[in-house]
Amino acid sequence: MENSTSTRVAVAGGTGTVGRHVLQSLADRGIETVVLTRSSGVDLLTGAGLTGVLAGVSAVVDVTSVASTSSARSRDFFGTVTRTLLEAGRAAGVRHHVALSIVGVDRGRTGHYAGKLVQERLVEDGPVPWTILRATQFHELAAQMHQALRVGPVHLAPRMRSQPVAAAEVGRRLAELALGDPAGRARELAGPHEESMLAMVRAYDRATGGRGRVVGVPLPGPLGRAMRRGDLLPGPEAELGTETFDQWLRRTSGRD
Repeated sequence: MENSTSTRVAVAGGTGTVGRHVLQSLADRGIETVVLTRSSGVDLLTGAGLTGVLAGVSAVVDVTSVASTSSARSRDFFGTVTRTLLEAGRAAGVRHHVALSIVGVDRGRTGHYAGKLVQERLVEDGPVPWTILRATQFHELAAQMHQALRVGPVHLAPRMRSQPVAAAEVGRRLAELALGDPAGRARELAGPHEESMLAMVRAYDRATGGRGRVVGVPLPGPLGRAMRRGDLLPGPEAELGTETFDQWLRRTSGRD
């Protein structure tokens, strides 16, 4: 499918953590892109601004996300956005729908994972040929948790086993998949080795000059148990990225 003179790819959520890397990877290949975000005039929850935008688009990459731990809100968000994109893609003649999901989504099943599971099922049963890429947590999650899970001088970090991957590597893989033929379920993508999320948040705190105390906490419910058991780790056939968390941290904190 790859042909810089005719290929046009739309990226839903193109200004986010992964989306900006998808756009950069496509731009590096000379591919014309369309950004589907509210800032570009498109509301994927209502479909406003989407009419006509997908004309001439050969593939749609969906990396939208919602910051919520509510299963109901997550299911509503991903269900609505996925239905909107698939119907608009069908009407516009889009030939390939690529969705980013999460390794272990069928074992987590609650909170954010509940919505991603709905998304996967809609894509699989939808009217547009598809590819789904499951990736592990991103290195960037440590920074997000450091900022969000704070109680006074104390930073909280979930006790979980993870094999994080750089968002840039996920973005490059999604761009590659979008330029190829629909593949169904792609190989999982994970980082080069397992890490402790608690250790990652502590390392991020030190690297950024923080002086807070970082405390590990077990998250409640099925998702918390899945995290601690290692249910969100990749399978043996997963494709592994190359950048370790420490390398990512040195690069992004200016220590290199």
